Amino acid sequence: MRILIAEDDLVSRRVLEGSLVKWGHEVVACSDGSEACQALQREEAPRLAILDWMMPKMDGVQVCRELSRVPHPKSIYIILLTAKGRREDVVAGLQAGANDYITKPFCPEELRARVQVGLRIVELQGNLARRVEELEAALSRLKQLQGLLPICSYCKKVRNDQNYWQQIESYITEHSDARFSHSICPVCLEKMEGSKR
Repeated sequence: MRILIAEDDLVSRRVLEGSLVKWGHEVVACSDGSEACQALQREEAPRLAILDWMMPKMDGVQVCRELSRVPHPKSIYIILLTAKGRREDVVAGLQAGANDYITKPFCPEELRARVQVGLRIVELQGNLARRVEELEAALSRLKQLQGLLPICSYCKKVRNDQNYWQQIESYITEHSDARFSHSICPVCLEKMEGSKR
């Protein structure tokens, strides 16, 4: 997965990048908060970001606040990385919009575990978004079958959107997932048998 890291300290940035690449991730590296904020607002933005709290131009908390103000089609899982470890700092970071928090110096195993949690959340959000799209598409198909249908009172054909008349079975099949199993109702069966006599 593509992961954005924003860290102004070159050594820390290289350590982070090296660990993430070793774990199989593609890294987008930024050296300040403003650059990270712009990258995370693009259409193809990574879905997971690790932001240092203290950075020039914009700090990690400011980036979180800015991203929460700007509507984005896909949510971004944000891990704040900082030397600040007081409870008030943790609360401030999470209230700003971060999803997780790691204090420096960080343990690589802890970072990896927190990244894996983030990846699971991102995957769940992606699955949920796809299910919502499927439900919206199904609802849209269902709505097409609501309302008045112009139907011939003699042959029972339906006039479609292109002003052509077609069998009701083919019309419903095109506009829904309904399937038909044909049979003869008792009234028609009686009429058929009466006509044979």
